[in-house]
Amino acid sequence: MTSGMVGGRIAVVVKGYPRLSETFIAQEILALEERGIPLEIWSLRHPTERQVHPIHQCIGSTVRYLPEYLHREPLRVLRGLAWAARQPRFGMVLRFFWRDLRRDLTANRGRRLGQALVFARELSPEARHVHVHYLHTPASVVRYAAILTGRTWSFSAHAKDIWTTPDWEKREKIADALWGVTCTAQGAAHLTGLAANPQRVTLAYHGLDLSRFPSPPADRQARDGSDPADPVRILSVGRAVAKKGYDDLLKALEALPADLHWRFAHVGGGELLEELKARAGRSAVAGRIAFLGAAVQPGVVQLLQESDLFVLPAKEADSGDRDGLPNVLLEAAGQRLAIAATDFAGIPEFLRAGVEGELVPPGDWEALSNTINLLCRDPARRATMGAAAYERLRRDFGMDRTINLLDARLRAHVRAAPPKALKKVA
Repeated sequence: MTSGMVGGRIAVVVKGYPRLSETFIAQEILALEERGIPLEIWSLRHPTERQVHPIHQCIGSTVRYLPEYLHREPLRVLRGLAWAARQPRFGMVLRFFWRDLRRDLTANRGRRLGQALVFARELSPEARHVHVHYLHTPASVVRYAAILTGRTWSFSAHAKDIWTTPDWEKREKIADALWGVTCTAQGAAHLTGLAANPQRVTLAYHGLDLSRFPSPPADRQARDGSDPADPVRILSVGRAVAKKGYDDLLKALEALPADLHWRFAHVGGGELLEELKARAGRSAVAGRIAFLGAAVQPGVVQLLQESDLFVLPAKEADSGDRDGLPNVLLEAAGQRLAIAATDFAGIPEFLRAGVEGELVPPGDWEALSNTINLLCRDPARRATMGAAAYERLRRDFGMDRTINLLDARLRAHVRAAPPKALKKVA
């Protein structure tokens, strides 16, 4: 990491690091590093995946891990508590915590406080401002630590954290943060509606850094599903969780006409993966479906280049969880790949129906099946939509706009005077 800046640092807090499903966070961290913003990364959880994307290997910031389970690191937690008890703002933190606990009587609330005390004690004095990804658990940790130390903080809100966090909690966190960004217009409208000062929340699409990806294929094969020896290749990339709608996709695939020749591949891990595999294995089209598991970005890009159609039938899960604007749609567009998705969440903010992609109602597997069938049979239509999606990505969803915004705001915090009453770790 190179830096022309002295006298300050930004602490970036994430829920888990590194994660294969969060390339949008990794590309942001790397871009800020390259702009000369001094960073240190703090993660609430240790990595659960053996693989890492190449972009993670390019990031030079120091990574520290908080106690994922407090009972596994009792001495570290006790040191945090002993240190915090000597701070003048400790009583204020306890009052905030107690107010939150009365409305959310869960063990997770206690873990947030414990992690916050460790974070506050161990955070370097040079880290003058904290920026946290996700407005739920990670923001609670940061908020308690900021209250205790007098630091300022900001947030990036994404998807699950917006739609599964109670309104009272989001309202209070927005009020306490200096500013925040979120990655869809739908999410921004929701959060500004909760904010006493709506200007605290800004829409900032993740975008995509096309310079880190190979050029898209100049010309794809014109597969139309008529040749059993050369079937149409359908691809989806995403975690196997309820909000991705893979149960609907399996139904849609099973309903495709018998004279259409196709193959489907799924890339990603997730809690529902084994269930989806079992369900697909019982279907009449089991031989056409492959679950490839999690993969690093070069392998995903290769599959995008080799495929004919990308499908992502996102919907709202029973828990209320939903997607924002999945970055994998931008990556598919970056390879000029035709896309079929649902008219849901932030997806139509990028894909306009019938222009950059085809959109169907969420949960409507019959409409999805019909759309897949028509697109599989029409390679010219796929090529037109893929080209339109690439141009929209290049024109309106590049990464620089968001990085310029974050760079300006975080740079101001680095240059600002250090917070009062900060003490080094004893």
